[in-house]
Amino acid sequence: MRKRAAVLCGAAVVVAGTFTAVPADASTPQATRSAQTAKLTWKKCGTSDYPTLQCASLKVPLDHANPRGRQITLALSRVPHTAKKYQGPLLVNPGGPGGSGVTFAGFVASGLPKAVAAQYDVIGFDPRGVGASKPALNCKPGHFKPVRPNSLPTTPAIERANLKRAKSFAAACGQKYASVLPYIDTISAVRDMDAIRQALGARRINYFGYSYGTYLGAVYAKLFPHRVRRLVLDSIVDPTGVWYDDNLAQDYAFNDRHRALMAWIAKYNATYKLGTDPEKIEARWYAMRAALAKKPAGGKVGASELEDTFIPGGYYNGYWPYLAEAFAAYVNGKDADPLVEAYENFGAVDASGDNGYSIYTSVQCRDASWPRDWRQWQKDNWAVYEQAPFMTWNNAWYNAPCAFWPTGSLKPVNVANGKLPPTLLFQATNDAATPYEGGATVHRLLADSSLVVEEGGGNHGITLSGNKCLDKYLAAYLTDGKVPRGGGEADAVCKALPDPKPLTSKAASTSSRGAALHGLLGTRG
Repeated sequence: MRKRAAVLCGAAVVVAGTFTAVPADASTPQATRSAQTAKLTWKKCGTSDYPTLQCASLKVPLDHANPRGRQITLALSRVPHTAKKYQGPLLVNPGGPGGSGVTFAGFVASGLPKAVAAQYDVIGFDPRGVGASKPALNCKPGHFKPVRPNSLPTTPAIERANLKRAKSFAAACGQKYASVLPYIDTISAVRDMDAIRQALGARRINYFGYSYGTYLGAVYAKLFPHRVRRLVLDSIVDPTGVWYDDNLAQDYAFNDRHRALMAWIAKYNATYKLGTDPEKIEARWYAMRAALAKKPAGGKVGASELEDTFIPGGYYNGYWPYLAEAFAAYVNGKDADPLVEAYENFGAVDASGDNGYSIYTSVQCRDASWPRDWRQWQKDNWAVYEQAPFMTWNNAWYNAPCAFWPTGSLKPVNVANGKLPPTLLFQATNDAATPYEGGATVHRLLADSSLVVEEGGGNHGITLSGNKCLDKYLAAYLTDGKVPRGGGEADAVCKALPDPKPLTSKAASTSSRGAALHGLLGTRG
């Protein structure tokens, strides 16, 4: 799980002009499509950023095995096609589990070349239990209210306090949503997607998912391979580690990204004055953590909240300049205000975050079995912590409700698939949230897939965020089904975008597309 992708097969680098096309079957005829879409009533719901956005709702069975039983409501969005050439619906998902996809349709439609987006109805949706879908789960409002117990269980008392929080969250979910929790899982969400397809009147769908959305898409493709026209997966979950092992693998990768941040700060010692030795800077960060464990900054940022603040930097390096400034202000100037501000901007959890976490736990705890013996968690997480201390115990407590979850578990889906048309995969070599191995594994499991690798990239979610090389392959695929064929582990390789500059530089610290994407993708998914 920890193996990094240091060297990619050289044959994959030279791929210009070597493409395979997907058969050009777009969708159902217009007359049939119009008759079937009468099920959905689209209304304007545009925003200043996405003015053409439309919204609708769709009722689906809570239990798809009992289609006439209790119904729930899914919130949908659409940016309609405008070109004469129509290639059908493009369902999009930003991950999570627990991520809202309604606004995400606008982001994707605006990020694609106009001529490409115009050929699709870009369809967003809030998966069951999420956001504007009903019921929307919120198991325990304020669960992440500061200051939480120190995530590092160095004493029995600290461990008991964290266990109490995890148990109480699981119990609250069971008490509030006993009739719903058995149906909050990936397979149920996939069946919802097929209900959306039917309501749209499409014989087949196109799908584009990030992060957890890649697992959602791969499971849909497994259950409904004949319904898939095109499939794009970006920042890919390792389906063989769902979900306990995947979370342990994350810890090593996030530790690497945290150290990359320390090295970046060392490079700009003239700005941050934290030193030029990354290891010594890292030691200063852990000293800051220890101080905050004793005296939280502003009464808000203790040791756990500090981790929450810096974890987003593992997802997106555009946050690095802000995190570095807060770090430097606290260490060098005894000024806690920038750290509190950074926590409020990057780490604090609001009501939508409470909803997202409720779905995150509900799906992951239900999707697969987790150790029920806490001694197993102790053994595994202490072993990982010895090599990767940055996020290990924070991540363990984030997932700990699964040790006490009130529903039984399903079996993970084997997504191996030889029945799909050519599919397109994107993966960064240094992605922390979904380490590189996930992309390589899915490339092997999907028989006719092509993998585009961002060499040296560490961001999570890499297309439509400013890398023209990656976006070229995405646009070609969505235009006419062309995929690169390289013959190695990767079929095409793109260079990563450069890391940001400090905020004092004239250069922009973030790409506006990158910041927008990562605001929508969120963290922990």
